[in-house]
Amino acid sequence: MTERLVPGDTAPAFALPNASGGTTALADFAGHNVVVYFYPAASTPGCTKQACDFRDNLASLQSAGYQVVGISPDPVAKLAKFAAIEELPFPLLSDEDHSVAEAYASWGEKKNYGKTYQGLIRSTLVIDGAGKVSLAQYNVRATGHVAKLRRDLNIDPS
Repeated sequence: MTERLVPGDTAPAFALPNASGGTTALADFAGHNVVVYFYPAASTPGCTKQACDFRDNLASLQSAGYQVVGISPDPVAKLAKFAAIEELPFPLLSDEDHSVAEAYASWGEKKNYGKTYQGLIRSTLVIDGAGKVSLAQYNVRATGHVAKLRRDLNIDPS
């Protein structure tokens, strides 16, 4: 597993297919802050809660200068359906071979019900306009995570 990223690290470049049928790259956000969050599976209860929290807080994040991008190992068709059903206004990217998740240390060993397996580690990284990691959070909880992120970024809840 790749070593976890820490503030000051250069964020690994990526270009992935998005739910809209195009490609979204980290370079598309040059000069802007971007919240990149990794989630295990679209349309599951925890991932839906987290995505809807980002959706519901997007205006305040954007007014504070942050864009949002979600990345999962789901295929594009599943992401497109998820985005449409939940009315998600930010890019959802497909990382089916989990190479980007690996580069961000968001893929690794997980334990669930006594079983150990390799999978996506729910993670959020904030990348500044120069492409540097300014905040890295791993093993985050789906519920309440966006509120915690806003506190960590000193974003007023109004």
